[in-house]
Amino acid sequence: MANPRLLLARFLCVVAAVTFCACLPSPVSAIRKDIGLAAPIMCRRTVQGRHLISDDNGYVCTALSIDPWSRCCPRTGARFSCQGCNLDLQCCNSYEYCVSCCLNPSRTKEGDVLKLKVAKPVTAGTYPSIFDFCMGRCRHSSASVVHENAYLSDFHHCFLVQQNSSAGSTESNFGSRLDGINVILGRQGESCTSACRAKGQSCVPSRLSELNKCQILQKYMRCKNGCFPSLGPDQPAEVVDEAPKNLNPGACLYMQMDDRLTCDGSHQHTRRLCPCA
Repeated sequence: MANPRLLLARFLCVVAAVTFCACLPSPVSAIRKDIGLAAPIMCRRTVQGRHLISDDNGYVCTALSIDPWSRCCPRTGARFSCQGCNLDLQCCNSYEYCVSCCLNPSRTKEGDVLKLKVAKPVTAGTYPSIFDFCMGRCRHSSASVVHENAYLSDFHHCFLVQQNSSAGSTESNFGSRLDGINVILGRQGESCTSACRAKGQSCVPSRLSELNKCQILQKYMRCKNGCFPSLGPDQPAEVVDEAPKNLNPGACLYMQMDDRLTCDGSHQHTRRLCPCA
């Protein structure tokens, strides 16, 4: 028979062990979610210039002063700076300041630019952000040059919001985009190349799209029978009164596809409107 004292001692040890374990803290079941590092702020920035950089916050700085971790410009200078810009034309003499000025919400409305297509084809996508729009718009384009190798002016980085349709711009914008251009009405059946050459000038292909609008055609021509979209290498043009009736005499025609405009086209029954310089 077991010794009663031994049994009592064992029982007391078990009770003591259970009591000790109950006093210990419960095990950790999960890692706390309210403790952690804040997500780092990273900037997008332009890469076109060798000396200046514009970030997506609207600051301009030198390449050497940019923060190596965030890639942001120091926030010590002016935000949305329009230094070296002609605000009437919405054009600047520097790419980086063009982007900075364009990012100003008071000048560029997010709702307007995010609906614009990056290119003219129907399948083209839209701009994902205002920064993408400003970077794209401020780069040089064929609309910034004459004779394919010279700028129209020092302000050749422009962020003007232009519509792709033929009726999408205001007359005030037309005037600024035609600075330095001599608009000439060619003779019947004459190409713009010939019409400009007769004046001792050259046709400027990049400015044909500025004339390819009913507002401009009606300014320089009678267009007594209306203004209509069409397809033809002689456009923009007016059909002469003596043309066959099926050609709609007296009507003005603009090209539906700007990328097909050419200085060399002509038609025996139309007179062309030509940009010469």
